[in-house]
Amino acid sequence: MHIQKSFENSQSGILYLIPTPIGNLEDMTYRAVRLLDEVTLIAAEDTRQTKKLLNHFHIKTPQISLHEHNIMEKIDYLIDKLHQGESIAQVSDAGMPSISDPGHELVLACLEQHIPVVSIPGASAGLTALIASGLSPQPFYFYGFLPRKKQEQIFVLEQLKSREETLIFYESPHRIKKTIQVLSNVFDETRQAVICRELTKRYEEYIRGSLKEIQIYLEEIELKGEICLLVSGTSDEDSQEEMVDLPLKECVLQVMQEQDLTAKEAIKYVAKMKKMKKQDVYQAYHQE
Repeated sequence: MHIQKSFENSQSGILYLIPTPIGNLEDMTYRAVRLLDEVTLIAAEDTRQTKKLLNHFHIKTPQISLHEHNIMEKIDYLIDKLHQGESIAQVSDAGMPSISDPGHELVLACLEQHIPVVSIPGASAGLTALIASGLSPQPFYFYGFLPRKKQEQIFVLEQLKSREETLIFYESPHRIKKTIQVLSNVFDETRQAVICRELTKRYEEYIRGSLKEIQIYLEEIELKGEICLLVSGTSDEDSQEEMVDLPLKECVLQVMQEQDLTAKEAIKYVAKMKKMKKQDVYQAYHQE
C-alpha cells in the first residue's frame, strides 16, 4: 500500500499527464499551458504534432519522443530524470494520454518508484461525444478501437452484445462502413447509434439513427476525419425478446452467463419472464 500526496515535499519530480485538444486549440486549459511551459521535458507521442501546439502557445520546453514502439527503451531514462527532481509532462497527439494512446507503462513505472503521477483535466473525445449523443450518458462502457480483422471484431462484439451500458468506440473513416455492417449483423439492427465526426472542429457532425439507418446512409457517402462511434446498450426487454424462442434449458443457461446467476436464480428469473411455473422450468433445465 502507498499513499500519494502529490504536492507535499516530494524528493522527486512529478509526472504530469496533460490532455491536448482533440481539434480546437481553444480547448487547451490555462493550467495545461502553464505546466507545459514549466516542466523540464515533454514526453510526446509525436514530437512533430506536439511542436505545432507548443508553437501556438509560444512554449520552448524540449521534447522527447515516447510512443508505443520505443516506450520500454525510454522509461529508465525518464525515471532517472524524475528521480533527479525534474518534472515531466506526458502528452499524446490528441486527448488524454493512455486512453487508446501510449503512456500507461510509464505511469506504472512511476508508481513502482513512488514518483507522483498527476493527471490534468482536459479534452477526451469519448466523453465529449457521449454527453451530446442523446444516448444514455451513464453507465457507459469505453472500448476504444475494435480489432481490424472481421472475425476478431465479431468475437469482441459478441462479448459486448448483452451489455446494458452505452458503448463507446473509436474508428477510422475508411473502416467505419464495414464496422457498422458488422455491428448490424451482430447486434439488433434497430439498436440506436451515433457517429460523432470531427469533434470541436469546423465540420463537426453527429449522425444519429438505428444501425440499419446509418448503414444505408453510409452507402451514399464517404466520411472523413476523426470518428467516435457510440451504440446504445441492450435493455432487459431486448434480452427477453431474444430469449423468447429459445428452449427453456438454453434460456436458463444464457441467463446464468449474462447475469452471473446461479442455476436456481436463473430458473426463477426465466419462470417469471415466461410466466411459467418454476417447477416446469426446473424440470426442463435438468432434463437430459
